[in-house]
Amino acid sequence: MKKIAMLMVIFLTMILPGISQKADTVVIDASKIDTRVLIPGTHRYLVYFKLGKDSSRKMYQLWSRSIAFIQYENKEAVSVTQEWEDNDTVVHKTYSVLNRDDFATLYHESWWKKTGKATFDFLKKEAKDRDILLNRKTDSNSIKQQKAFESACSQYFLNWHLDLEVFPLLPYKDGVTFRINFYDPGFGPPKYVDYTVVGSGNLPGFNNQKIDCWLLRHGSLPRNQETFWISKQTREVLKLEQEFAGSRGRYKIKLGFSY
Repeated sequence: MKKIAMLMVIFLTMILPGISQKADTVVIDASKIDTRVLIPGTHRYLVYFKLGKDSSRKMYQLWSRSIAFIQYENKEAVSVTQEWEDNDTVVHKTYSVLNRDDFATLYHESWWKKTGKATFDFLKKEAKDRDILLNRKTDSNSIKQQKAFESACSQYFLNWHLDLEVFPLLPYKDGVTFRINFYDPGFGPPKYVDYTVVGSGNLPGFNNQKIDCWLLRHGSLPRNQETFWISKQTREVLKLEQEFAGSRGRYKIKLGFSY
């Protein structure tokens, strides 16, 4: 009996960490979103790459993201307008409208310099992209996009193109893993993705500030790992460190002032 009891203790010791981890996983649905933390106005991010730990910064972009509270189709809504600049050229624009209560996407319009415009109306359940407008309806990529859109229309998802606006809305605590059903309109179908709060850290700010942040992590090394620094006070995403194999990385830094 003593041997059996000892084996049971060892077995429970092995499985309890797994049980604890599952208990700390929160599947994000509409009831777990808090849009009251959104800060209206224009927010800008400097985006760049490094090809090695000590290399110079390359491929600079400036991202402008403007948040506003609006009325849309007789609904309380939030609009997010993005504009990405590469040197002196605008390469990408989006206009997204989200439900004020749960940040569900109502409408998403996207323009890329190389591929043109696409629109996704989730209230009317209508999608139009450049290939469809040019009557290339049999294009395999367009068919996949259409099927992905139809799938998204039948479920609650959060817009992956607005990850910097989504992350502030989540119910943070140490060690929690958020399982988010993300969909980026115009790409693959919705899928659940895990982001884990791995701890806290301080970012240095203006006037010798030490900004207390949650560290939210996705993926793992050596392939691809993202760590987002999110202010505990304002919930703004202040920094992204994305690491790839071979010490390569991409970074997003929120600028302190908008103009």
